[in-house]
Amino acid sequence: MINQTAYELGANRSCIRDLFEYGRARAAVVGEENVFDYSLGNPSIPSPPEVDETVRQILQDTPTLLVHGYTSAVGDAAARRAIADDLNRRYHAGCRGEDFFLGCGAAPELVAVFTALAVPGGELLAVAPYFPEYKPFAQAAGLEFRVVPPDVPEFQIRLDAVEAMLTPRTQAVLINSPNNPSGVVYTRQTLQTLAELLTRKGAEFGHPIYLISDEPYRELAYGVEVPFVPLIYPNTIVCYSYSKSLSLPGERIGYIYVPQACADSRALYAAVAGAARSAGHVCAPSLWQRVIARCAHLRPDLAAYDRNRRTLYDALTAMGYEMAKPDGAFYLFIKAPGGDANAFSEKAKARDLLLVPGDGFGCPGYFRICYCVSHDMIQRSLPIFRELNLGSPMGELATRKG
Repeated sequence: MINQTAYELGANRSCIRDLFEYGRARAAVVGEENVFDYSLGNPSIPSPPEVDETVRQILQDTPTLLVHGYTSAVGDAAARRAIADDLNRRYHAGCRGEDFFLGCGAAPELVAVFTALAVPGGELLAVAPYFPEYKPFAQAAGLEFRVVPPDVPEFQIRLDAVEAMLTPRTQAVLINSPNNPSGVVYTRQTLQTLAELLTRKGAEFGHPIYLISDEPYRELAYGVEVPFVPLIYPNTIVCYSYSKSLSLPGERIGYIYVPQACADSRALYAAVAGAARSAGHVCAPSLWQRVIARCAHLRPDLAAYDRNRRTLYDALTAMGYEMAKPDGAFYLFIKAPGGDANAFSEKAKARDLLLVPGDGFGCPGYFRICYCVSHDMIQRSLPIFRELNLGSPMGELATRKG
């Protein structure tokens, strides 16, 4: 016999992955230059050169058995100290190395945190729009997954909806800023008001409500502040990945941060470690822990992403497309002409323009663009975007203005 839930997750692939695989198949038929694939958030800028040089140094100078051997289950002490030192330099955060658990990327880190908080009857509130995999992660951990409706069109947080949805069974609220799929960065005011709300409701319910801050895009911001959430709300658990900040998505390295000031912090840290143990996600790749120990301070060069962001935002809004201006990550989240994002995505797909409908992100009627692509591809795709929007009210208005 086979677990039916696991079967359905495997048999019904995510829309994002399906589009990506479709794009690869189409490229083999019509040529890669004729497929405009905006489906997958795969970094398109190289890692900082220091990363490759550090890998070479480690392989040359460190005994092989150490490079490829086991580390402590919770992570190499030097790497954990380096991460703490970097955050303390940037935010004066009071981090300690022992507050960090090194994980195999953000996905298993989230699973570990969800599992650590999965008490019987517990629920998780996820602020829409959200990364689609949050739902199966939470459900597999045993949490009821509830969605806070999106704050359309600005995509901050509907705090009134959060307050209405909080119950004594709420274990945590899950946020992602800079946000996938909207590219919006939650403001300090938004986060402070959310912190006040969670503090008040936690006191009312008699237990802390944790805030899980999923932060793979923290370093990808364009001239705006990305507040360090634990300094605003102490009961925050941070899940971080180097996949985007250092362009290392295939290496699977990141961390969970459980601040000392967090309620029941040592018990919570132990529960996170135990959850990772039960899932078999301990001892993150040794080589990459050693790299992070030397490279935690590095930041990406965002010039190419910023150029892509400005080109697409300026061109598409001039054509009549509607969206919140993205200040972070590498996404645009656009209102679908006609209101049906699935139908619009299919029309675009017929032109080999691959766009992800927003239904899986908890926001029907919008579609996502990943602009971690070449600038040349963006320029060549713009005529298709213009043709697809002709006939819509906003497209006609933009045409008349033009």
